[in-house]
Amino acid sequence: MPKVICPWNLISDFITDAFVGYGVPKEDALICADVLLESDKRGIESHGCNRFKPIYIDRIKAKIQNPVTEYEVLRETPTTAVVDGHDGMGQVIGVKAMRTAIDKAKKYGMGMVAVRNSCHYGIAGYYVTMATQAGMIGMTGTNARPSIAPTNGVENMLGTNPFTIGMPTDEKFPFVFDAATSIIQRGRIEYYARMGKDCPAGTVVGRDGSALTNSKEILTQLNTHEAALAPLGGIGEELAGYKGYDFATAVELLSAALQQGQFLSALSGIDENGKLKPYHLGHWFIAVDTEAFLGLDSFKKTAGDILRELRASKKAPGCSRIYTAGEKEYEIWKERENSGVPINDAVQKEISAVRDELGLKYVFPWEDGYKGYPENKKTISHIENN
Repeated sequence: MPKVICPWNLISDFITDAFVGYGVPKEDALICADVLLESDKRGIESHGCNRFKPIYIDRIKAKIQNPVTEYEVLRETPTTAVVDGHDGMGQVIGVKAMRTAIDKAKKYGMGMVAVRNSCHYGIAGYYVTMATQAGMIGMTGTNARPSIAPTNGVENMLGTNPFTIGMPTDEKFPFVFDAATSIIQRGRIEYYARMGKDCPAGTVVGRDGSALTNSKEILTQLNTHEAALAPLGGIGEELAGYKGYDFATAVELLSAALQQGQFLSALSGIDENGKLKPYHLGHWFIAVDTEAFLGLDSFKKTAGDILRELRASKKAPGCSRIYTAGEKEYEIWKERENSGVPINDAVQKEISAVRDELGLKYVFPWEDGYKGYPENKKTISHIENN
């Protein structure tokens, strides 16, 4: 399907106005749009515009996600906090929680916030990058709809549960490792389904243990428990799939046990009558102040030296480069910075439909009559300010 480049300021303004149109307060809508588009800036299109309507707008319309976020602190100590998000906007909850962790770390060296009753919070790397910008190590994780089968099992039990860590460096970009604990995640399958592309063989397992590849069918089968994602490493123990399984379990424990949140099958989003219900997700956020150790500058220098030495190591035949986490995303942002976000045909139609439903006065590059969009304040990427 053809992709069209949409200017950053145009898509940012539209997404913000659309969120406002569905009841999200303007300040919160700006946060939601920023987190959403950060994914596209990094080239992670499975979590950007691609998910704007089906994950956020549709859930607000279905009344399983609240557009107005009630952020309630249930318990707090100098270094920790437990928060109830009351099924509000996950991005808003995530930004507030990580800000709290960072503020606590500035005073006491470390800070951690655990959240319950939240919703999908977008790209996890956004929050750890907030920490790297403050000169800190950042970590976050979240549970999600049951998708991953335990090692030696075929039932979807665990979410794709990303484990994410970011560290400041003396380079132009921080070290940011942001990965699901499955080989493939729902967002990528949704993206493949939109593009009419199959999933790679071996990433999804059926109830009979066979590999499934039809992306559209898999999305339905995940909800009916006829399919499950394989954990990182692969199916069974021979390829060490138990490592991905245990990482996913660790994220699940931290996402539920600290805040007494819901977990595993309770996160399906489907009630006992087969109707949609809120997901009640849990998140956790950690910030560690490098100044509490031997200082930010020394940390950044050593971190940079390690990454540069890794990239300079001997390359495999036929390979021209070795990358470190965050490098590819930075280069994609540099390529897209002055152009915009590539939007495929299916998402173009969804965006136009949302515009029409709300009666917003926007014309997009894929439509007749588009004459450009006025320049305004330059869009800044979080991965650039280290």
